[in-house]
Amino acid sequence: MRFDNAIVQTRWTSPLGPMVLAATARGLAGAWFEGQRHEPDHSAWPAAPDHPTLRAAAAQLAEYFAGQRQHFDLPLDMSGGTAFQQAVWRALTQIAPGSTTRYGALAAQLGQPTAVRAVGAAVGRNPVSVIVPCHRVLGADGSLTGYAGGLPRKQALLDLEGAASARLL
Repeated sequence: MRFDNAIVQTRWTSPLGPMVLAATARGLAGAWFEGQRHEPDHSAWPAAPDHPTLRAAAAQLAEYFAGQRQHFDLPLDMSGGTAFQQAVWRALTQIAPGSTTRYGALAAQLGQPTAVRAVGAAVGRNPVSVIVPCHRVLGADGSLTGYAGGLPRKQALLDLEGAASARLL
């Protein structure tokens, strides 16, 4: 992924562990659990805890984890991904809280039913964890697979959303 040179960051502690939030002038560009797979090297990004987008993201995440928010209302900057990745990430935002889908269904929805592995790779590289809900995508058999933040976090997020009785899209 490519990130805007003017990207800034802050750290926020979620109930599932510390997170790094990153933003550009266009919007939220990243939300990673510290140490998760595909987390970029953000050591050179300046800290900006008072950046309006980062403050809004932290506040909305706090509401989400407290069970007071189901939908996020944040500008997103996912321009660092390829056109295909961006299409996958936009599709993820359409999966309703408490619902799940499967990688194959997501590929079909994008008009590329044979691109299941490519969809899985794009889902795994989602730069905006939780807010762009890649945790709502399950394996072909309905199993928990492929969450860059770790399967215990994926399960915890689905439990928080009440996905035990989730319907498949």
